[in-house]
Amino acid sequence: MAELKAILSDVHGNFEAMKAVLHDILAKNITEIICLGDLIGYGPNPKECLDYATNFSLTMIGNHEEALMEELRTSGFNPKASGSRDWTYMQLDLFDEEHKEENARRWDFMGEMEEIHTDEDVMYVHASPCDPTREYIYQRDVAQKAKMKRIFKEIEHVCFVGHTHHPGVFTEDLHFLSPRDLPKVCKLPPNKKTVVNVGSVGQPRDGDVRACYLIFDPKAKAIAYRRVEYDYQLTAQRIFETDGLDDSLGQRLLAGR
Repeated sequence: MAELKAILSDVHGNFEAMKAVLHDILAKNITEIICLGDLIGYGPNPKECLDYATNFSLTMIGNHEEALMEELRTSGFNPKASGSRDWTYMQLDLFDEEHKEENARRWDFMGEMEEIHTDEDVMYVHASPCDPTREYIYQRDVAQKAKMKRIFKEIEHVCFVGHTHHPGVFTEDLHFLSPRDLPKVCKLPPNKKTVVNVGSVGQPRDGDVRACYLIFDPKAKAIAYRRVEYDYQLTAQRIFETDGLDDSLGQRLLAGR
C-alpha cells in the first residue's frame, strides 16, 4: 500500500508555523514529507527552516531559493521582498567564521534542490510545470484558456504547486475549487488532469491565519487539506524586531493576507 505523503510549500522562514505543521504530520504517523520550495524569504528564521527540511523526502527549489542562489537582483521582487532576500543572504554568510560550516551545508542543500520532480503520473514543482519557479497560477487564470491549456499540456495527471499561497484545485475543464468547496477527503478525477495548490505554511494569503498543507494518498489519488493553528503573533513580533525585514511582512501574518 502506498504511503500517505504530506505536501507543503512556502514556509518563508516561519519556524513557528513549520514546527506546528510537522507536529500535525507526525501525529498522523506520516513519514514522507515533500516541500515545494520557498523555505526562506520574508520570515525571521531561515536557518532553522532549512535545517529541518534536510530530513524531508524531497524539497523543490522555490523562487526565493533561486534568487538567493543566483544572486538575482532583477528577480521581479518588490522592494520588501528584495530587502528580505538581502537580509536572508546575510544570515547565511559564508564569511561568518563562527557559522561558516553550518551555512555551507545550507548552501549545499539549496544547491541540490530540484526544479521538477515526477513520480509516475504525479508532478511536483514550486510554481508551474511551464516555469517551475516563476509562473503564478491564480484562481482568475481559469478564464485564460490559452494559459491553462499550455499548463495542462505538461501534466500527465496531477501537478502539485505552491507559489501563490492560495490553496485550491484547478481542473482541466477550467474550474477552480477552494478547500471549502471540497469534501474533507477529495478524490481527484481519474480521467481529468488537475493542478493542486497546497497553500502556504508560513504566509497564508487566503484570509485564514492558520498554516496550510495537504495530505496526499497516491494509491487512491485523494487529497485532504489541513489547517494548523500556530503562534502567528510570535512570528510577527520577531519580524517587527528584526532590522532588515519590513513590518508589513509581519502585519500580513496577522491578517492572513
